[in-house]
Amino acid sequence: MNKTKLILGTIVLSSTLLAGCANTKLEQSVADLNTKVDQLATDVGSLRTDVQDAKAEAARANQRLDNMATSYKK
Repeated sequence: MNKTKLILGTIVLSSTLLAGCANTKLEQSVADLNTKVDQLATDVGSLRTDVQDAKAEAARANQRLDNMATSYKK
């Protein structure tokens, strides 16, 4: 009985130690990925404003072309 308790305790202790080491690497990987996601979100936000500016400029250019086309009549 004592031998099985000792073996069981050793297995639990060794798996706990291994899980502790793996968690540190996993936590670092998750932190790195979170940093990358935050950077990508910032990049997307800045690109979104650039796209909105480009759309507004295209709409202005199209309006000018439409105004020029309506002034020419046969």
